[in-house]
Amino acid sequence: MPAFIANLISNFLIAFGVVLGASIFAGMGAVLTDHPPLKTMLDLAGRIKIWAMAVALGDTFSSFAAIEKGIFQGEFKSIIKQALFVLTAIFGANTGYYFIKFIYRCSKIWQN
Repeated sequence: MPAFIANLISNFLIAFGVVLGASIFAGMGAVLTDHPPLKTMLDLAGRIKIWAMAVALGDTFSSFAAIEKGIFQGEFKSIIKQALFVLTAIFGANTGYYFIKFIYRCSKIWQN
């Protein structure tokens, strides 16, 4: 598998895992503090998406350097690669959020 594809998959899964993991641990904290766990999980998942994307991208300065290189030195391939990295991180974070939202909606159905 090419390194580029492996990095795209890694970015997606890291962003997904950050949202999912943080939400699960927030839910455990909510149980301990006597707050509604699923509501807490959903609220946190919505707020942490941008941080999950930043974690998945890692060193943001290297992304800026690659974009600068693409703009000022005419290497448009690096701009496209960075854009794909950002898009997969956004997609991973949103997938994690919608997974938590799905669990929240299922809990509403199961309560009835």
